Amino acid sequence: MDLKPLITLLAIVNPLAIVPFFIHYTQGMGARQRRRTILISASTAFAVIAACALAGLQILDFFGISLASFQVGGGMLLLMSAMAMLNAQPAEAKTTREEVDDAASRASIAVVPLTIPLLTGPATMSTVVIYAERAQTFWQHAALVGYGVVVALATAACFALAEPIARVLGKTGINVMTRLMGLILAALAVEVMAAGLQRLFPALGAGA
Repeated sequence: MDLKPLITLLAIVNPLAIVPFFIHYTQGMGARQRRRTILISASTAFAVIAACALAGLQILDFFGISLASFQVGGGMLLLMSAMAMLNAQPAEAKTTREEVDDAASRASIAVVPLTIPLLTGPATMSTVVIYAERAQTFWQHAALVGYGVVVALATAACFALAEPIARVLGKTGINVMTRLMGLILAALAVEVMAAGLQRLFPALGAGA
């Protein structure tokens, strides 16, 4: 079984890096409301990954986008996410301060922005679509959807243990983990872009 998609997804989603956001957004919530937020966030993360795995290629076909172009664009997006992570920023965090303040005042922030875009944004979606194209059998597609379950469980576990994690690791520990994930993601991003460029320009792989 190829675990590279799972490693990539865990590196991008990186729920450890979102723990401070979760603590901020759920301040003042009761235990029941916080559990509900965790459940919705984890379920939504799975739904996004599963939808991209099962229908992502069809969406590309509908818009007439070649997978090679999508690989190059997706690889660039992954590399940008990796650069953000190397600076100890969450890969998918693209919200403004106004959006953060507005989200904190809403009754439910489980889907937006906690899950989308902080956990599963464009980089996550493009990664799933790229790996979905490489899946040749039903079981490979099923494994990709199953990786969504693993990501959802990892998200739920990190959020459920958010306060102990924040106390044990501290901001420095979370930053170190984020940078390590960013280094892994940068290497994977280069591989994705290289594969796309070889499809677009076959001469690049002629000497390989």
